[in-house]
Amino acid sequence: MSAADEVLKKGERVAGQGNSTRPSGQPVPSENTSITAGPQGPTVLDDIHLIEKLAHFNRERVPERTPHAKGHGAFGELHITEDVSEFTKAKLFQKDTVTPMMVRFSTVAGEQGSPDTWRDVHGFALRFYTEDGNYDIVGNNTPTFFLRDGIKFPDFIHSQKRLGRNGLRNSDMQWDFWTRSPESAHQVTYLMGDRGTPKTSRHQDGFGSHTFQWVNEEGKPVWIKYHFKTRQGWETFTDAEAAEMAGKNADYHREDLYNAIEQGDYPIWDVKVQIMPFEDAENYRWNPFDLTKTWSQKDYPLHDVGYFVLNRNPRNFFAQIEQVALDPSNLVPGVGLSPDRMLQARAFAYADQQRYRIGANYKQLPVNQPLNADKVNTYEHEGSMSFLFNNEDDPVYSPNRYSKGAGFLDDGETSAQPNGQAADLYVNPDPHGTDLVRAPYVKHQDDDDFIQPGILYREVMNDDEKERLADNITNAMAGISEQVEEQVYEYWTNVDENLGARVRELFASKK
Repeated sequence: MSAADEVLKKGERVAGQGNSTRPSGQPVPSENTSITAGPQGPTVLDDIHLIEKLAHFNRERVPERTPHAKGHGAFGELHITEDVSEFTKAKLFQKDTVTPMMVRFSTVAGEQGSPDTWRDVHGFALRFYTEDGNYDIVGNNTPTFFLRDGIKFPDFIHSQKRLGRNGLRNSDMQWDFWTRSPESAHQVTYLMGDRGTPKTSRHQDGFGSHTFQWVNEEGKPVWIKYHFKTRQGWETFTDAEAAEMAGKNADYHREDLYNAIEQGDYPIWDVKVQIMPFEDAENYRWNPFDLTKTWSQKDYPLHDVGYFVLNRNPRNFFAQIEQVALDPSNLVPGVGLSPDRMLQARAFAYADQQRYRIGANYKQLPVNQPLNADKVNTYEHEGSMSFLFNNEDDPVYSPNRYSKGAGFLDDGETSAQPNGQAADLYVNPDPHGTDLVRAPYVKHQDDDDFIQPGILYREVMNDDEKERLADNITNAMAGISEQVEEQVYEYWTNVDENLGARVRELFASKK
């Protein structure tokens, strides 16, 4: 059995045969008739199976994710075809390595039952089951994001969700937040363009979006960005087509991916990276850790790494897609974080959301267990739903007099503290200052929030794409207040004067 098949099979019960049992193994007399006090009497509380069946049914749903609640996914393998060992020692990225993996696609703002085709940024999150543990890349179908500082993330998501007074989504608060947060302009330009309505999950690119670090065997670091290029080609809906499909089939993306894999039409993405020498980060024209910015591919071209293929559907949607806990703090040797503040905030927030959603022991669930689960050696124990436990002779503290060790930098005998870089997170030998501060990013030469979306509009989009962009923006403005309307015009004029004028003209014709 391949490693990818082993991942899919983890936690699966053998096929049921014969009479049913309760979860604790006792035989069930009837799945159809409850116990009553006489033929016409009330149901009794002593009907253990009735109570257990109803009580479990009432608890089948776990809390949905706050963003990225609506999603779907599949499993497959990552194939490395190029030699990138010069840049990273990570085992999964060594040439000719094949690593089992899964991908979860999602929307950001909608709830569990919302349509897949609403205009939105689409999550593109990957997990690789490596011999060094799980490695997760939690990205989107855009190379940027709305924010550069994680402290604003709850405000952003609140603005995209629903008003407290009526439970409805509200264009005015969306645009009020965006126009008062100018760093959002680059991402909103992507969102209101064709990428906001991909036709299917298969026909879109993915991005790690953040800046990450790779480190080679000699300890030399570089900064990198991940790009996942679909071999299926780009296909998008127009605003009208996306709205029409939302009414016809709310699960269109989910159904399309599942059916394609069932029919043997396995989608493939090429894996590429941009690589920035460590020293370049200091003086690059844009701050390279700012998630609202991209790196020019003219400055840092794409390097081929390999490809991944999705060729296995989940065996059980709830167990393997709803309960998968993707988390950017899942790192492996040779890969690190960066001074990207959104990435650092997410490294805490994603794991914490899973602790809330599915419990402190969520990593014990089969889909979240690493391939090397038999080598997990942790001092974590107990807590709600702990179904794995440490050996009875293991100590529950460190340092200790037993053979259960400590970290690889510890001496294993005392609590003597290691002294040196935290290279498991990222190598940064010359950071800006050593004091804790609250300060904005260090501005580089061209660090203006509207320069890159202006370049995207003027130099990348053709005339038809520009017109669709303006049309999509004005469609999304329906219901906004006069004050926010003026803010929107100023916002898009700052991106490009012609775009601002066209948005004003079009919206006037639609009012």
